[in-house]
Amino acid sequence: MTQKDRIIVGVTGASGTVYGWRVLERLRKIPSVELHLIISRSGERTAFLEMGKHAADFRGLAHCSYPIEDIGCRLASGSFQTAGMIIAPCSIHTMSAIAAGISSNLMIRAADVVLKERRKLILMVRESPLHLGHLRSMTALAEMGAILAPPVPAFYHQPASVAEIVEHSVDRVLDLLGYPSPEAQRWDGPRPAHLLGEPASEPALPVREGLSKKSTPRNK
Repeated sequence: MTQKDRIIVGVTGASGTVYGWRVLERLRKIPSVELHLIISRSGERTAFLEMGKHAADFRGLAHCSYPIEDIGCRLASGSFQTAGMIIAPCSIHTMSAIAAGISSNLMIRAADVVLKERRKLILMVRESPLHLGHLRSMTALAEMGAILAPPVPAFYHQPASVAEIVEHSVDRVLDLLGYPSPEAQRWDGPRPAHLLGEPASEPALPVREGLSKKSTPRNK
């Protein structure tokens, strides 16, 4: 029997638990993926405040889940092979602890293991603005091999809802993880002027209803 790709998903208490939820939902649909979930106590609280969901709802999307205090479980050992880890959202506290190598709970220890074993670690850091200490921690993590992927929205696909903004960020991190979606909206450059009937600088994607050029806000 072929072993599935074991992906660790961490959910911290930073705002944006919808990112972790959608990452879990999207990866659960991939037959070759086995999901291992760690959700912090703060993550549980934020999930309820922002989405009305309980930890049990998140655990229901994973194949395996672990208490944040279970520092002795298999995810804490490099001998347990995984394909990588994504923390979505990733709080500044968790990011900074990973950068410092302070393995005080399973979330941080699992991330530390992924780094030391040279596996892929993706952090959807949710914080703004950033002070110098944050930036130095990010630099240290990048030097260690982590991928810092803050959920910064793009607008070239002209999203019509918050859900579409969330999906675009999730699409990007799934790309980084190695599971690109065929449904992801991707920039393909401006259309040639002779095909578009307009200047070549116009966006290649169609304008959504309600976002025509006439209704686009202008600076006054």
